Amino acid sequence: MPALTAGFLLLGPLFAVAVGMWVHAGNAAVLHAQRSWHRVPAVLLEATPGPMMTDGGANSWVAWAPARWIVAGRPHVARVPVAAGTRAGSTVPVWLDRAGNVRTPPLSAGQVTDRVAVAASIALTALAVLLACLARLVRWVLDRRRLAGWDTAWLSVEPQWRLE
Repeated sequence: MPALTAGFLLLGPLFAVAVGMWVHAGNAAVLHAQRSWHRVPAVLLEATPGPMMTDGGANSWVAWAPARWIVAGRPHVARVPVAAGTRAGSTVPVWLDRAGNVRTPPLSAGQVTDRVAVAASIALTALAVLLACLARLVRWVLDRRRLAGWDTAWLSVEPQWRLE
């Protein structure tokens, strides 16, 4: 158990940093792709349902609703992501990629940081579970060996206990 604890203390930070760097690199690629997107104003054609219970905006969610906008003099209509509870006729920002497809808003720096932190936490939890399973397996193997040793020892002692 002390060896596994030491292993966790040594491997944990390295594993968390490695996973964090991997997730950060993946998000950097996403951010790079999102740089080509552009934002256009759109007019919402239908209201989106609002939250069943208000919480002061601390827990809002996104709904998809039809909207219209103009790009290069051509009108477009499609479903766009907007905050729940947005009224019809509201002007909302719409993010479009180079092909003109509607996208969800780009990641913020805080979202990337949150993703890295969650990934590192999951990696540490997975490492702890893996080491705990390894400890259980090692204990099971050692118990089997110990029981086999007792059987062997008993076979050598038991004949001396017989009353003849």
